[in-house]
Formats: sequence, C-alpha cells, structure tokens
Amino acid sequence: MKFISTLIACAPAVSALWPIPTTYTYGDSVLFINKNTPVTYNGKQTSLASVSTNSFAATSYGSSNGSVTGAQIVATAIQRTSQTIFNQNYVPWKFHPRNADFEPSSNSTGNVIKSIKLVQNASDPTDIGRPDVGDIDESYTLDVTTDGSVVISAKSSQGIAHGLTTFTQLFYQYSSGGAYTPLAPVSITDAPKFAYRSLQMDTARAFYPVPDVLRMIDAAAYNKFNHFHMHATDSQSWPLEIPTYANLSALGAYRKDFVYSTSDLQQIQEYAATLGVEVVIEIDSPGHSGSISYSRPDLITAFNIQPNWDSYAAEPPSGALKLNSSAVYEFLEGLYGDLLPRVKPYTSYFHTGGDEINVMDYLLDDTVRSDSDSVIQPLLQKFVDRNHAQIRANGLHPVVWEEMLLTWNLTLGSDVLIQTWESVTDSVALTVSKGHKALAGNYNYWYLDCGQGQWLDFYPNVSASWWPYNDYCSPRKNWRLMYSYDPLAGIPANETHLVVGGVVAIWSEQTDAANLDRMVWPRAGAAAEVLWSGAKDASGQNRSQVTASPRLADMRERLLARGVQAEPVHMPFCTMDGTQCGEIHANS
Repeated sequence: MKFISTLIACAPAVSALWPIPTTYTYGDSVLFINKNTPVTYNGKQTSLASVSTNSFAATSYGSSNGSVTGAQIVATAIQRTSQTIFNQNYVPWKFHPRNADFEPSSNSTGNVIKSIKLVQNASDPTDIGRPDVGDIDESYTLDVTTDGSVVISAKSSQGIAHGLTTFTQLFYQYSSGGAYTPLAPVSITDAPKFAYRSLQMDTARAFYPVPDVLRMIDAAAYNKFNHFHMHATDSQSWPLEIPTYANLSALGAYRKDFVYSTSDLQQIQEYAATLGVEVVIEIDSPGHSGSISYSRPDLITAFNIQPNWDSYAAEPPSGALKLNSSAVYEFLEGLYGDLLPRVKPYTSYFHTGGDEINVMDYLLDDTVRSDSDSVIQPLLQKFVDRNHAQIRANGLHPVVWEEMLLTWNLTLGSDVLIQTWESVTDSVALTVSKGHKALAGNYNYWYLDCGQGQWLDFYPNVSASWWPYNDYCSPRKNWRLMYSYDPLAGIPANETHLVVGGVVAIWSEQTDAANLDRMVWPRAGAAAEVLWSGAKDASGQNRSQVTASPRLADMRERLLARGVQAEPVHMPFCTMDGTQCGEIHANS
C-alpha cells in the first residue's frame, strides 16, 4: 500500500485528491463501479441510480428547522456521486506517458464496488442548513476494500457529503464505457482546517444569469467550500429584487431583466443549501450604495460626482447613504425587514459591508456637513448598531469588512465576523489581537480579478503617467502564489482559534459571464485546499507545489467534465511524466 507522501515517486499523479485529505493510503487494485450499486444510509437502502431527495425522509439524522435537512444533503450527495462518476468524468490520458496503454484490462470488470455504506454516527444539529461557524463536525473517514466494500463514516450529513465528494475523485471514465478506480484499497481520514471556507462573487458590477451562479456554487462545493458570498449590490447596479421597494431593482439594475427575483434568490439559496453551502448576502453600506439613488435620490449623498469622482469614491460612480438621516434609517428598516426573513432559512450570516468609506462624501451630506473623523465615527457607530440590532433580531450574525474595526475603531459584537482584505497592515493579526473572529483574504493573494490591467480610460494629458496601465492589485494572482498564502502566518498560538476561515474573491470590473469560469477556476481551488487542508504539511512546512500541481491539474479536468471552463494548470507534457517541468535552480 502506498502513502500520499510517496505519491510522485510511486504512482501516477491521478492517485491524489483535491483538497488533500488529512491521511490517505491507497493500493493498485482495480475496481469498476456500476449505476445499480446499492447504497445504505444508516440502514436505509437505495442505489446510485434510484436515490431521490426523499429517499431518507424519515431518518432520525435529518432533523432541521431550516430549509434543508441532513437527509436531503445526503440524498443530494448520492445523486451527485452518480452524476459525477458516470456522466461528468474523464479519461486521464494526460497523466500517463504518451501512447501508454494505461487503462485496466476488460477482464478485470468482474472486480466491482459491491456496496456503499454510509454511517452517520451522531445526529445533525437542528440548524444543519444554516450552522454557525464551528457548529458542524465535517470530518469523515472513507475506506474501500479490494473486494469492493465501501464505508464512509461521519458525525454529520455534511461529513457524509464530503466523503462522497472525495469518493468520486477516485474514479475515472473507462474508454469503452463505465468507470473504475485503480487505487484499491483506499483508507482516508479527513477534516477541515478552517470552519468557514468561502468563494465570493460580485453580482452587482456585472450581472450573471442564475445558471452561472449555480455553476460556481457547484464547483465551490466540489472543492469543499461551504460558504458562497454574494456581493449583491453596489453603486454600479442594484440587481436584487426587494418587493417592499420594487424600484430599487426596477430602476437600479442595468436592465429590467438583469434582476435576481425573489424566486431566483430562493433557487440559488436552496441549491447551495443541499450541497452544504451557505449563501451569505452582502448589502454594502454606507458606501458602495450609489445605485439606490436611481429610485431614492433623497437617501444618497455625493452620487456620481463627475469628473472628479475619485475624490469621493474608490471607483465610479460615487455615492453613499446619508449617515444621519431618519429617512435612511426608515429605508433600512424596510429593506432588512423584507430581505432578512428570506435569508434566515439558509444561513446564519448577513454581510453589511462597510469598506472604502470616503469622508468627502459627508461634506456633501446635508445631515452631516463634515469630513472630520470625530464627527463621522459616532454617526457610523450609530448606523452600524442599528443595522446589526435588526440582523440579530432576525436570528442572524453580522459580517463586516475590516475597516469597521481597524479604520473606524467601531465597537462590534463578539458574534461579528471581520472580513479582512487589505495588506498594508497585517489585518488578520490586528483583528484577532482585538479579540474578534477574522476571515482571511489578503487581496495580494486571494483576489482573482487582479492583473487584468486598468479598466479606466485615461485622457491624453495624463495617460503617460499611468503607463503601463496596471490595475491597483497587479500582478495576476497565479495559483502558486495563492497556494502560498497562510491565513495563520504571524498569528500567536493563543489567537489562531479566532481565524475561523477565509474568502477568495472574484470582482466584476472586468469579469462577466463570458470569462467567469476561467477567471475563477482552477485558481480558486488553491485557496480551497489552504482552507480545507491548511497551508502547512504534517511536518510544518509549506505544502509542495510540485506535488500539488498534478493534483490541481486533475481537479481542473474534473471541473471541465462538470461544464466549468477552467484554465489549464500547465501543458500535457508536464503531467504525462510528472517530473520534467520542475525547476531546481534558484532565480538569479
């Protein structure tokens, strides 16, 4: 039997998994699998071909007071297992020497997976569809014997689902039909390093049809992310339907059909929930809210100041909610009153934004008329307190951008998650030093949109000064750089528990539905493995990109099979041997 640490020397690259499990041993026996393989979940039997979302409806392990039950999560995971193995698989020719006859003999088709036993040995919490950070034990074990017996054990339905996701990665498409694994026996133990693992998508600066959003959630779940952050509104557009204020989207969206209706949002939330993913909605405020002005100009200050927009905002159009306005407070009461009850069944978190506040806006705010921090800070505290009180009253926890704590020094509740992103200071370390829970996401590592060049146009009199027109966060964050980011770097041992996870983000200044897939995948997978497996290996060293590279390339092929147009990690020449594209000399 082979160990994962000897992967490169002893076995083809396709023997490895993404994200890498805590422990993993495998052999070299072939097992085929068929669609009628029986599956039992705590004694209830179905098969890969016949499972439905109601197959385990009466199980005692599926209780929930939210929108999704543990039984639904498991049933969905079984359905996805069948779909992945039999319909979304690939022939791994890129991972074998050219013209190699690598597939098993058809004579071995008698060696098959005989049964899949799913054992959940603890009850799910009642809020399995919307857990707080750390409330769910996502660990699992996976064992495959040479005689075709499969057992996946976990303490939660989400752990069972993770085990099934890993199970699918053991199998490859057989050229003449069917699927097989060449790796039996297999023994895996696995658990995530961080409880909060999120992909963030900006659906305000560009509109993405619902199928694109669902495809991103599917790929995220396959990489074991468990949160999906929708940056739902911004100054550029308001594409989210709020029935209480119908004109927000009717007038604030780019087009009348570029709107996420209430049913669209519910579809996104329900789809994600069955995959064990919480959709976290962000309504950014008080900045980044200029699109409200299209329907309620009385609520917004400094809207679309031209041509000197850069004195009032990080990018055009400028516009912020007035900070000391009873009309704004009334508006927010109605907005949250409409949206929060629709969010609550699917998540425990709601993001109130708070980044990139520009004090110049408040010189133009008739309720403030000042750009002084000493004037603005207490008004901002009152503004945030109001919002967070309503969020908590709806059974949710607030999430904010780091500026609320680190720039404005607001008093925030212990339940608030602080999403860090800047790198001028060590935002994660500063956040946890103040006793708050942090989400890592340094833009110099984990912003997927960086390195595309400027999207602004420069007038002739200033153009030369901006040459070669790099964007603010250039260069592009290649997967190796992303993989090198350690959320725990520089964090004292007694504060590491406060780093609860991280967020990898795709912003949409230069991303839309046409290039979304390649902008996100497979690079986001690098962050996924850091968040699931940790940045360090068992010996405390940074994980090797030499061993990670073929595993990520395998994940890329699996994403392609799922309909995700992910970029290549490298050319086939590199994966066919696995050792010929390494650099052993230092850069001089």
